[in-house]
Amino acid sequence: MTSTTETSKPSFIQRWRSLHSREARLAWYLILPTALIVFGVVIFPAIFSVWISFREVGLSNLNDVFNAPFVGLENFQKVFNDFAFKFQGMQSWGAAVTSIIYSFLATTLTVLIGLIAALLLNRPFRARGITRAIFLFPYVAPIVSVAFVWKWILDPRPSGVVNDVLISLGIIDLPIAPLATRGLALVIVIIFEAWRYFPFAMLMILARLQAIDRTMYEAAEVDGANTWQKFRNITLPELRYVLGAIFLLRLMWTFNKFDDIFLLTGGGFGTKVLPVLTYEFSFKLFDFGRGAATAMILLLILVIFMALYIGIVMRNVEEE
Repeated sequence: MTSTTETSKPSFIQRWRSLHSREARLAWYLILPTALIVFGVVIFPAIFSVWISFREVGLSNLNDVFNAPFVGLENFQKVFNDFAFKFQGMQSWGAAVTSIIYSFLATTLTVLIGLIAALLLNRPFRARGITRAIFLFPYVAPIVSVAFVWKWILDPRPSGVVNDVLISLGIIDLPIAPLATRGLALVIVIIFEAWRYFPFAMLMILARLQAIDRTMYEAAEVDGANTWQKFRNITLPELRYVLGAIFLLRLMWTFNKFDDIFLLTGGGFGTKVLPVLTYEFSFKLFDFGRGAATAMILLLILVIFMALYIGIVMRNVEEE
């Protein structure tokens, strides 16, 4: 007959003083300041914006916003019925359509230019480090400075760089105002967006290019593959998930972009997007409920885009 000794469970004080408990408390102590900042700066304002979107909030009751009257979906109806939001034909696309066109074209052009730049900088050549640093300038330069440089270049007066060059070459007789021309202004802000943010795509793509196994290219050369065939059959398959992630990130960031367009055109001449419209409702008309409703519509569109993208990417990953 063998006797067994039962080990008693550790007491609360023993568990509290154990190494595992002390490490867990230390982790919470380290996380708590960041968690409080995230809650105060991100989570609470987001929840508060949802709350405001269903309330009538203006200058008259801004000092008592928590008692603002509930209006249901009235703010959303005002946004949908506003002439600046809805599509009115080719002469006025509205902020919603303009945001979608601007975001998709600018993001596509950003990824394309970033891919080309990464492919060029992945090749060894003299002064490659300096060239990479120069390519990063649009991304690291302050937005205010680069926006005003572009406005100076596109100045509608004869002293503007573009007008001076075109008049000197005899292409035009009178100065033009590119940023005040409907259609052309939207094209310019799309090009500006792609020029400013292609270094971000370039860095991500370049990092993935340098991680590709070189033996695959060597094997392709042995099989007689040319440059295009190696790019199509090796490089693109290796980059597709990186390109997809970059496209999604840049699409979300571009869709929420306010400062670029506002500094260049102020949202006029066919460049009014949803972030600019949110600003105008809130800080020009002082209708904070309608501004919050516009922000919620923007969020809903982004959620739909993300759901579609994640569904497509996850399905492809599972199939593989």
